[in-house]
Amino acid sequence: MKYPDIDPVFIRIGPLAFRWYGLMYALSFIAAIFIIRATAVRRGLKISKEEISDMMLYVAIGVILGGRLGYVLFYNPGFYLENPSKIFAVWEGGMSFHGGLIGVLVAGALFCKRYQYAFYDLADISAPAVPVGLGLGRIGNFINGELWGRPTDVPWCMVFPQADDACRHPSQLYQAALEGPVLFLILWVLSGRKLPRGVVFWSFFLFYGLFRFITEFFREPDPQLGLILGPLSMGQLLSLPMFLLGAVMVAIQFKRGEPPPSPAPVEEIKRDRTAGKKRRQ
Repeated sequence: MKYPDIDPVFIRIGPLAFRWYGLMYALSFIAAIFIIRATAVRRGLKISKEEISDMMLYVAIGVILGGRLGYVLFYNPGFYLENPSKIFAVWEGGMSFHGGLIGVLVAGALFCKRYQYAFYDLADISAPAVPVGLGLGRIGNFINGELWGRPTDVPWCMVFPQADDACRHPSQLYQAALEGPVLFLILWVLSGRKLPRGVVFWSFFLFYGLFRFITEFFREPDPQLGLILGPLSMGQLLSLPMFLLGAVMVAIQFKRGEPPPSPAPVEEIKRDRTAGKKRRQ
């Protein structure tokens, strides 16, 4: 099967080049705003549009800083120890999902403290938005012809020009499907049920960890690392604890049985700008 070899740049305006990968990030944040607002209504959480926008700014900073530092520490510490000036050269590539997740959790905790929200309330309404960004990001990887799969002879294998002449799994598409629409559907269904606080949030950990662990068997390990422990890659070693932690915490949250916010009329959920400003004071 022929790799489509799509130009990573979708539009050029003079010296400016706009890339598909950057567009995926932008679409992810836009979609997240709408999904979070819809989920807040479903779960009866009162949060204003302005506060959601502010939260997304926190998230964006957390994703960028955490994703970059995570890549530096998890995937190529030796190189960056010798070349510290390259640590913040994000335009050269290199972002870690697990590092980005840590960054988002820290940013989310800071947002909750400043705006006086319970962490699980915001985490539960935000979780269904994450798979949209993950799925779009994997499509961006596929368009860039990066993070390709392992050699195979399946009928749909592809030759990635930036790799070699071997026919490989289009593992980016496997990950896009499981980490995107499949994970979104699971979390969306869960968010619409009267589940205890934190169950939706920890279900993200559980299912993402499981899906990532499975798809990593089809993805070529990072060349500077290879397989870390037997047949396991770094991505799997980072994802397995996510799965186990998610499973344990889902069970704990069910046992605690802390109820979600009581449903409120939509007009009460749409708080005005003045109410949002009072939280910031």
